Amino acid sequence: MIIGKKGFEMSFGWMFAIIAGMIIIFLAIYFSTRFINFQQTATGTETGKQIEILLNPLETSFESAQTTSFIVSPESRIYNACDDFGTFGTQTIQLSQNTFNKWTKTNIDVSFENKYLFSDSEVQGKTFFIFSKPFNLPFKIADLIYLTSSEKNYCFKNSPSNIEEELNNLNQSYLFTQNCPANSINVCFNGGNCDVNIGSDYVEKNESRMNYYSDALMYAAVFSDKDVYECQLKRLMKRTGELTSLYQDKISIISAKGCDSNLQNDLIQLSDYTKGYGSSSDIIAIGAFADDLNKKNENSICLLW
Repeated sequence: MIIGKKGFEMSFGWMFAIIAGMIIIFLAIYFSTRFINFQQTATGTETGKQIEILLNPLETSFESAQTTSFIVSPESRIYNACDDFGTFGTQTIQLSQNTFNKWTKTNIDVSFENKYLFSDSEVQGKTFFIFSKPFNLPFKIADLIYLTSSEKNYCFKNSPSNIEEELNNLNQSYLFTQNCPANSINVCFNGGNCDVNIGSDYVEKNESRMNYYSDALMYAAVFSDKDVYECQLKRLMKRTGELTSLYQDKISIISAKGCDSNLQNDLIQLSDYTKGYGSSSDIIAIGAFADDLNKKNENSICLLW
């Protein structure tokens, strides 16, 4: 028995009960927190794997677009992180999830050297859409992948017939060419008071201009932040440079078999273009050179691609 100065009495049994209760409450909070963190990590890992699995089937061999979608729970934010260091640069996807009305960033990073994801730097939602299209310069470089969520609709106004036909064929619930929802992001071709304006070789959005070559890069600029777009183009130029070396080797192989190609110097020049690449403003000249190179290949007896 403990007696205080004012006569308050407390038995050791009560003290033990209070201390034990405090320990039980502490352990309950500790293990609940650990369990929540474990669940967040497990859900983040599952979502990361889901994204990784979905990206692989989008690799296409033909001049056509491919689409897919996925649903996650809880509501998630997907962060598109790109760096252009090294031989090919790296594409990294990071996740943050809303648990108990609190956004918590997971420790899950999914990285690729051979994927090129174009999107806003942060995409939020429960339902996500993925749309891909092959990019040639002039031979196939990679499949470009575009990521959006159900929280954004895109309304393409005054689209050229080939773009309108492609978008309609994709049959995606977030892409419109007519009867657009009121809250759509308006995408205008050749002028207009829109959120995104598309010219013959540039896309303007958020007071920034991104140059493009081919429809594949046009879509990339529409769905991307400028920083993401510019970084991914640098990675694509690195990949182009590496592929030109392979085609130069192919010339040596077919020449040894008696089939000569006169594209060696052109491939060297294309490689030099990629090494000197600085920003998307350079892609227009590279694209024009690639078109000429492709015509030479089509008129050659020994086709390289």
